[in-house]
Amino acid sequence: MVGWRRAWTLPYRGLGPSSSSFSRLPIASSSSQGGTEPRPVPLSYKLLDGEAASPPLVFLHGLFGSKTNFNSIAKALAQQTGRRVLTVDARNHGESPHSPDMSYEAMSQDLQDLLPQLGLVPCVLIGHSMGGRTAMLLALQRPELVERLIAVDISPVETTSSSNFPSYITAMRAVDMANEVSLSGARKLADERLRSVIQSTSMRQFLLTNLVEVDGRFVWRLNLDALDKHWDKILDFPARQETYSGPTLFLRGGNSQFLLPSHYPEIRRLFPRAQMQTVPNASHWVHSDRLQDFMAAVRGFLA
Repeated sequence: MVGWRRAWTLPYRGLGPSSSSFSRLPIASSSSQGGTEPRPVPLSYKLLDGEAASPPLVFLHGLFGSKTNFNSIAKALAQQTGRRVLTVDARNHGESPHSPDMSYEAMSQDLQDLLPQLGLVPCVLIGHSMGGRTAMLLALQRPELVERLIAVDISPVETTSSSNFPSYITAMRAVDMANEVSLSGARKLADERLRSVIQSTSMRQFLLTNLVEVDGRFVWRLNLDALDKHWDKILDFPARQETYSGPTLFLRGGNSQFLLPSHYPEIRRLFPRAQMQTVPNASHWVHSDRLQDFMAAVRGFLA
């Protein structure tokens, strides 16, 4: 995996209707402090301004995603609710730094560092898939930071429905784009190479959003090495004994197998106020398949 040494960040200063932080895909030098607690990395984010009186909305994307997955939703909810809305790139994704640590504990620590810095606590955490598990863990570890929680098509029970994802990582790593001279050419080549492993056109197009040009080279902005190494951690959820007593919504896709009725006992053990809601005719990507239903579910839970 190519490493980028130059990095820069624009700290949030509350200027205008929105503020952004960007990074040039740097690599974090270390992932732990004294071998006990994960060291946070400076996440890339976009903040839409709003009224400070109401808890802000914080969106966390899923595996292979980025903060741009929620662009239109963030803008719409900022307008409809008047709240501040934050979208964040997880470590090893989007424009956030690369790190060898891809545990949920590390991803939670990143947010424990960022959210108070931005003055966005307590907040409403809305996480999809991997982001949903990060949100769950943060709520369990630091409940005072989370006013309420929405987990989208994911549970605290080990995932068995994404067995194809490791093959996606292998296929992405195998694509050789050294001779390509344009981003469109690189994406066309990558699409052709991925087609034999990933039949879904929409899934390939989703993955191709991670293909970028850096210093004249076309590379995956995902840290594929870290994702591959920690795949077992991403599929599971850390064992916890605490509970989060705040309002919680588990929103599942009606056609998805990521969140099942058999998971409800463990959900209710950790989140005793959890509500379950199903969006009909939606796959794992609920917010993409049924946008208006997703938005209505979020607004209803905030009311």
